[in-house]
Order: sequence, then structure tokens, then C-alpha cells
Amino acid sequence: MNIHHLELFYYVAKHQGISEAVRNIPYGIQQPAVSGQIIQLEEDLGVTLFHRRPFELSAPGRDLYEFIRPFFDQLEPVADKIRGGTVHHIRIGASEVVLREHLPQLVQLVRQRFPQLRFTLKEGYQSQVEGWLERQEIDFAVTTVNAKLPTGLQGKVLMQLPLMLVVHQDSPYRTAEDLWRSDRIAEPLIVLSANQAINKQFQQTIQKRGVDWFPSIEVSSFNLIETYVANKFGIGLFVDVPRTTLSPQVRKIELPDFEPVPLAALWRGKTTPLIDAFIEATHFRAKQLESASGRAPGK
Repeated sequence: MNIHHLELFYYVAKHQGISEAVRNIPYGIQQPAVSGQIIQLEEDLGVTLFHRRPFELSAPGRDLYEFIRPFFDQLEPVADKIRGGTVHHIRIGASEVVLREHLPQLVQLVRQRFPQLRFTLKEGYQSQVEGWLERQEIDFAVTTVNAKLPTGLQGKVLMQLPLMLVVHQDSPYRTAEDLWRSDRIAEPLIVLSANQAINKQFQQTIQKRGVDWFPSIEVSSFNLIETYVANKFGIGLFVDVPRTTLSPQVRKIELPDFEPVPLAALWRGKTTPLIDAFIEATHFRAKQLESASGRAPGK
């Protein structure tokens, strides 16, 4: 039997399906490739190893899985022993600001408990990282959140981030009230994708004021919002992240009467000791930033 085919079958049996196996195999492989090689294994053996819908191992499939499982279960522990210590790996999703400005400090804190820590980083925002967690493509995330988390996700609020607008230095608007007094706001509103907690919070508040100002330009990062504001394409909606500086071409307009947006650590299901360490580290980091900025702590 082809050993690689057995490895793929091990992941399919362990995670009860080909699509779930693909999400958990520790290297890149597409679902059609897994399906094709599992079919080849079944043809070589002359049996059906599992039923697809709903997933269930056949009798030969159970026999084969029980035979190969001890070997594949012990691969990582044996590799750790050969390396000279336990290696812990975590997949983290967050915005570019968090990954750039704050994650290095978090990793340093966690490495005090897990010296062999390795990590994989994915840059994204709320809807993206929540989807990655739900599909088990990452283990831990730091992002803004809505009042209610998606089913299956757990979270801890770290701090409350004030909303703010970003305008070009030459903009005639100096305060938010200058905008609200306008009969019609002609400047395009530049935002992250409209389903983010940031945009929902902003729209709810301006609608209470009787103001209609809907997104005109959607971009994928705060860096791009800043870039397009600096090039006079409109006004950007931001959150005021501690220790984040803006370019000289733009300036911020505070929104003191708007509810802040929660920034939270997210994970799926039960935590592991490594995820617990990152939760503690992010909370500690948030308290440091709150002390420096004088903000109200997260709950």
C-alpha cells in the first residue's frame, strides 16, 4: 500500500470527512487530490473504506484505521523528542495593525512558557477571521466583534476601541459636528467591508441623528483607507488603536458620542494551554495599552 495514501486516509478517518481532513492536513493539498488518492487506495484494496454521506467508516475502513492510527498519532511526539523538546504551533489571525504593532510582544510573553513556540500568521478582519475560526483554519484571533459572537466561537473582550474619522489635512471639516450640519455629505465614505462591526456601529449612530451617509468605497485594510484618504478620494472610517500613528497627509476627527467597538480575543471550542497563554498575554497587553492611553478596560 502507498504510505501517502494511508496518511491521507488517516486524516479523513480522524476528521470524519474529506473536506475536514483537507483543513487539518499540515501541508497544502486540494480536496480533489485527496479524493482521487483515497479512491486509488480503495481500488488497490478492493474495498470501500467509508461511506461519504453521512460519513461512516466501513468495517474494512475501521480495521485499517485502527491499524495505522498508532503510527500517525505518534509522529509529532517522536519528532518533538528528536528535536530535543516539545514544539508548540499556533495559527493566528488578526489585522495588519495587530500583527505589526502588538503580536511580537505577545509572542515574547508566551515564549516564556512555551520556548519552542512556532506560529503561522494570517492577515484579515472580523468576517474573515471568524470564518477561518469556524473552518478551523486558524486557532486564535484578535479582532473587532459584534455584540453576539457566531455559534461555536468563544471570546474575551480586551478593550473598547473608539470610532474616528480620517480626513485629508486640507479638509474643511474640523469636527464631526461640521459634517452633521451639512444638508448632504458629499465626501465619499471609505470603509472596510460593510458587514464589519465598525461599520454597523457607525451607521446605527448616524441614523439616530437623522444622517444618511453610506459607504462609497470598500477596501480590505486600514492601510488602504489611509492611502485613499491621503489621495483625496474621501473620508475614512477608522478605529483608534493605541500606538498607531497616521501619515502626515491625514488627520483624525474624533467621534466622542459614538459607542466604541469591542476588540476581542477569539477561539473555537475548548481552549488548550497554548491558547490560554495567548488569551492571558493579549489581556495583559491590553491592560498595558489602556494604562498608557487612559481608556476604559474591556470586560
